[in-house]
Amino acid sequence: MNRQAAPASSSAIPVPRVPAWAVPRGPLESDVEAAWMAGSALNSLDHLVRSDAPWLGAWRHRLALKAAAATVKLMRRTEDESQLRDAWYLRKTGDAFGPAGNVLLAWRKLAGRSLPPVVEDLQSVADLLGMPWSDGFGDCLEELAADMRAAAPAPLIAARAATAVMREDPKAEALAWWMADCALSWRMGWRHAVPLLASQIFSPILRTGSDRRRGRPDAPAFERIVCLAAAAGAAEACRLAAGMAQQAERLHEVMPKLRAKGAGEVIALLLSDDAVSSSFTSKAMTRWASRRLFERLQQLDAVRELSGRPTFRLYGL
Repeated sequence: MNRQAAPASSSAIPVPRVPAWAVPRGPLESDVEAAWMAGSALNSLDHLVRSDAPWLGAWRHRLALKAAAATVKLMRRTEDESQLRDAWYLRKTGDAFGPAGNVLLAWRKLAGRSLPPVVEDLQSVADLLGMPWSDGFGDCLEELAADMRAAAPAPLIAARAATAVMREDPKAEALAWWMADCALSWRMGWRHAVPLLASQIFSPILRTGSDRRRGRPDAPAFERIVCLAAAAGAAEACRLAAGMAQQAERLHEVMPKLRAKGAGEVIALLLSDDAVSSSFTSKAMTRWASRRLFERLQQLDAVRELSGRPTFRLYGL
């Protein structure tokens, strides 16, 4: 029997919930109410981010996928979360990601990196998002660092960071939202960034004015818009975390039943990434053994099959 150490149990790490009164139910005209909701929601999320739960890596990458899907829609492309996931996990070694895959890579870079960012990071992300580089974007980082030193509230810093990018290039909205999420996480003092705001780009609660236009980083009420996005995004992120925590706990429970050599490596990947291919191979595991392992895990209700296909399957929490 495979005796590899099981990952730490998540049972001792309760997942906080955002209070119902702090979840926006529709557009607001009150800056104070929006800020109050954002503060409460981010406080709940902060407890989660600092919990060091073993599945937080998978959670961040799942959030990156959601942010990428919203960004792709912003760029008038048609790929959804499922297609973006396929583009990432089903590619062959050395294959190009393609435009949509590059968007997902940009958000995975945010979810997988430590803060603060440097100019080279922003240059790489701008390239992945198909944005022409401007030296003024580097100045936006300097403005962000100054705001950090002034210790303004996190949503306001995020809004100002996005607005600075749009001021430099009105066509760089995708980069502006990436910058906003980066700034929010940096101000919150999180070791790794959490994609949160961009997933709300098309949420009805972000529509403002009498014509209810979509909230953009160049809108007059953008600070309120970011507060609402932070509150709604934090609530969704906590709900997602609750489900993934339960799945991770079940995975921990079934570990002693797994006999496959190399099962521990697969479990570690499931806890650290959005998905793992059923054809995963390693020095300890063949493609056939990997498929058998995932079939066993699915029988034990320890993983979810994410693709909905009979072949080229993808599994995750």
